Amino acid sequence: MAKKIAVVTGPCGAIGSAIVAQLIKDGLSVIGLDINQAELVEMSKQYAGDFTGIEVDLTDAPAIEQAFKEIESKFGGVDALVNNAGNCFMSEFPNIPTAEFELQMSINFSAAFHCSQAAVKLMLGRPGIRKIVSISSNGAYNFDVFDPPHYRASKAALDTLTKDLARRYANEGISVNSIAPAMTESPLFSVVSKEVLEKALAQMPRGHAMKPSEIAAWVGFLISPAGDVSSGNVIILNQGRDVR
Repeated sequence: MAKKIAVVTGPCGAIGSAIVAQLIKDGLSVIGLDINQAELVEMSKQYAGDFTGIEVDLTDAPAIEQAFKEIESKFGGVDALVNNAGNCFMSEFPNIPTAEFELQMSINFSAAFHCSQAAVKLMLGRPGIRKIVSISSNGAYNFDVFDPPHYRASKAALDTLTKDLARRYANEGISVNSIAPAMTESPLFSVVSKEVLEKALAQMPRGHAMKPSEIAAWVGFLISPAGDVSSGNVIILNQGRDVR
């Protein structure tokens, strides 16, 4: 039986690399889309035969289209897409530079939009329930946390895309969900001050951030057969922080 094909954007980051490890463990063949060529090469060595890296600038729509043409040529189709690539720029309103706003939306939303467009074309007609999972953020909903507005907006747009595609492709057997984590250990911690980080961590019920592997496990669950019946959901992972 041929392995299912999963595409993961931003596989070289903390959460992305954990997702790759989880999906390979679950028996999928993973294609990673990232601008970090050197790290893609290392991951290809680490997961020889199970991981293929494609260097692509995810802010470049034509480059995304070309990457998926390469995927179609080499693999024939796609069974799962994980829109994981993202960043958080910390300029504060109303002093957010136009270039920063455009880049924030491009990385966090537009890349997922264009990847989803390309992936759906390669999912149609494939057997079984195909999956799209997008990594959103609690910042789209929790306005007590420090996230700046352009970051919030990019993740809220991502979740709207999730709901639209879930409804649009329900009859075709494509399930689409978002995972919205709160504080998770990653290099993004370095973009905030020590004081802001300590305050944010203090708000977490267990007093610490979540681990990338914990987020990856939820991605694995949604892509597994157990996740077939879930679609159109934004799954909030925050240790119960926002329960009132």
